Amino acid sequence: MRQWMLKITAYADRLLQDLDDLDWPESVKEMQRNWIGRSEGAELEFCVLDGDGQERDIKIIVYTTRPDTIFGATYLVVAPEYSFLSSLVSTAQSKYVEEYKDLASRKSDLERTELQKEKTGVFTGCYARNPANGEAIPIWVADYVLGSYGTGAIMAVPAHDSRDYDFALKHSVPVNWVVTPDDKSTIESGKAFSAEGTVINSSNGMVGLDINGLSSKNAALKVIEWAEKTGNGKRKVNYKLRDWLFARQRYWGEPIPVIFLDETGETVPLNETELPLMLPELDDFTPTGTGDPPLSKAVSWVKTTDTLSGRPATRETNTMPQWAGSCWYYLRFMDPKNSKELVDKTKERYWSPVDVYVGGAEHAVLHLLYARFWHKVLYDVGVVSTKEPFQCVINQGLILGEVQYMAGRDEDGNLISADPALGENNLEKVPEEKVMKSGDSFVLKDNPHIRLIARAYKMSKSRGNVVNPDDVVSEYGADSLRLYEMFMGPLRDSKSWSTSGIEGLHRFLGRTWRLIVGSPLADGTFKDGTLTADEEPTVEQLRSLHKCIAKVTEEIEGTRFNTGISAMMEFLNVAYKWDKHPRSVIEAFVLLLSPYAPHVAEELWSRLGHTNSLAYEPFPKANPAYLKDSTIILPVQINGKTRGTIQVEETCTEEDAFELACKDEKLSKFLDGNPVKKRIYVPGKILNVVLDRKKTKVGV
Repeated sequence: MRQWMLKITAYADRLLQDLDDLDWPESVKEMQRNWIGRSEGAELEFCVLDGDGQERDIKIIVYTTRPDTIFGATYLVVAPEYSFLSSLVSTAQSKYVEEYKDLASRKSDLERTELQKEKTGVFTGCYARNPANGEAIPIWVADYVLGSYGTGAIMAVPAHDSRDYDFALKHSVPVNWVVTPDDKSTIESGKAFSAEGTVINSSNGMVGLDINGLSSKNAALKVIEWAEKTGNGKRKVNYKLRDWLFARQRYWGEPIPVIFLDETGETVPLNETELPLMLPELDDFTPTGTGDPPLSKAVSWVKTTDTLSGRPATRETNTMPQWAGSCWYYLRFMDPKNSKELVDKTKERYWSPVDVYVGGAEHAVLHLLYARFWHKVLYDVGVVSTKEPFQCVINQGLILGEVQYMAGRDEDGNLISADPALGENNLEKVPEEKVMKSGDSFVLKDNPHIRLIARAYKMSKSRGNVVNPDDVVSEYGADSLRLYEMFMGPLRDSKSWSTSGIEGLHRFLGRTWRLIVGSPLADGTFKDGTLTADEEPTVEQLRSLHKCIAKVTEEIEGTRFNTGISAMMEFLNVAYKWDKHPRSVIEAFVLLLSPYAPHVAEELWSRLGHTNSLAYEPFPKANPAYLKDSTIILPVQINGKTRGTIQVEETCTEEDAFELACKDEKLSKFLDGNPVKKRIYVPGKILNVVLDRKKTKVGV
C-alpha cells in the first residue's frame, strides 16, 4: 500500500533547540523533548560467529548511549522484526523463534516496552563476539527491543540496565559489573546500577582498550575514539522521533493534490491554478474491502488528465489526516478571505506569533509538535516571518464535579467512617446537608465520630456529576457562569464545581446593575438610563477607580482572573458608599467588567447613552498619579510617649493634624480639657503634644 510521509525528522534538532525560547509549561516542553528523544552515543559492531567460533561476514550493529559499559555486554538482543533475524537463527532454534515472532506481533509497542512486564525471549542458537573483550556472547530475540528504534538490536549490559538485569536473571545470562558508583551508599542489592560512576573491569591490551578508573563520561568518549580508530563503530546521534505518516485510507480529509501518469507512473503535483482540489460527492464511502481507499470508488474523479502534457493520469486516492488542517488554522484566521495566498505577508507579520495558546496538556506532543514542524517548513519557504507559531502556551485546569462525601457501612447496615481500603464500590454518598467540617476533616452532623471522605471527580455520566451549562445559564445567566468559572481559582489549576458558589457571582452582577441602573420598579422593570451623575469625580473616586484598573489589568495579563474579579468587588463596595457616581468613573468600570461579563456590560454601556458596542472602545489605562496613596499614618506623642496614630494627608498642616488627634477616640482621652503648652510637628513624621503638667489631670 502506497503511503505518504512528512520528513519531520529533518527538523528534530531545530524542534528541540527552539523550545528553550518559548514561554511554555516546562512539563509540556519536557514531553516534546522526550518524544523527539535525542540521544548521543555510539553505533558498535559485533561480528556474528559460526558454529566453529569463526567470524562470519555478518555484523550486528547496535546503538548505545552507554559505550562505557561495553565490557559488561554479556549478550545481544534483536527485535522480533529485525531484518536479518533469519540469518542468525540456528536450525534447532528456528521453530521456537518463529513461534515467538508470532506472539510478539500481537502486542503493541507499549505492551512490549512496559517496564513491569515479564521479560520474555528466545535464544537464536547463534553467538557474536564482543569487540572489547573478545568473548563470544549469545544472541537472543526479545520483544522488549523494538525494530523501530535505533538499529533494532542492542548490546545487553545486565549489571547496568534494569530490563537487561531482569532478563538475565530469568534466562541465566552472566552479569558482569563494570561501573561502580562514586557514592557506595547508592548500591542496592539485587538491582542493576544504571547511573554513571567509575569504570572497573574494563581493560584488554590485546585490542588496545583500557578504560579502568575513568569516569563514565570520559570512558564513553574513549570507547568511541577506539571504535572509530579500529573500525568497530562510530559516534552516533539518535532520535526516537519517526517521520510522520501522512496518509489515510478514508473518504473524509483533504485530498492529496498529486496525480500519476498512466503511461510511466510518474508522480506529478497539481498546478496551483487547479487548487483547491475538492473531494467528489460520494453516496458510498464505506471501505472497499480490497485495501484501496474509498475515493477509488469515484472513478470519474480518479481518472483525469495532466493539464501540462495532456496525458491520461490517475489521482491519488489517499487523503490527508486531520492534522493537515489543525497545523495551520491559526494562520488562516489572520487572513480568512484571501483567495490568492495562504496569508498576506503584512497581516502575518502583524499578528504572528500567536500570543497565547490555551489548551489541555493532551495536546502537548502531537498537535503542538506537528504545528511547530509545519510552521518551520513555512518559515523556510518564506510564507511566515517567525520560527515558532505559539509564543506562550497555557494548560488550563479541569473543572471537576461537585465534591462528594462518602461513608462506609458495617455488616449491620450502620454508617461507619470511610476507609479507602474498603474500595470505592463499598462506599456510599452522603448528602451535603448532613455533613459538617471538623478541623481538616468532614464528619456527619448527627455523629461527628464518623469521618467522611471528601473528593471531587472528573465529570462523567457514570458518576452522575455532570453539570449542564445550559441549565446554569437558564437559571443564572451566561455572565454569571463565565464569572464563576473564572472566580473558582487560577486558570492553570483544577477546580471543583459548586452550584452554591455561582450564587455569589450572580449577586455581584445584581449589585453592579443596581448601583448603575437603580432598584427595580414595582412591576419588576427598571427605569431607562442610569443613576450616574454628569460631574467631575473627586480625587478619592479617581484613586479607587485607577487602583481597580491597575489591578484588573495586571491580573488579566497574568491569567489570574479570580483576583481581577475580587478587585472589582472591592471597588463596588467602595462605590456604594459614595453619594454620587460620576459617569466617567462608571463608564470605565463597565469597560473593566466587559471581558468578564460581556452581556451585562454591553447592556449597561447602552444605558449609559452609547450607540456603538463597547467592544470597539479602548481598555482603560491606569493613571500612575492616582495609584500612590496620598495619606500616611502619623504617630502622635503626648508628653513624649506615643499614645496612638492618625491617618492624614501627606500635605497635612500642623493645625489639621492636631484637630484630627483631638477627634480620635483614643487620643481625645488625653487631650480633652488639658491645656497644651506647645506642639512639635514634623510633617510626615510625628506630632508631639506637650501638655502643661501643672494644670494637667492626673494620669496623663
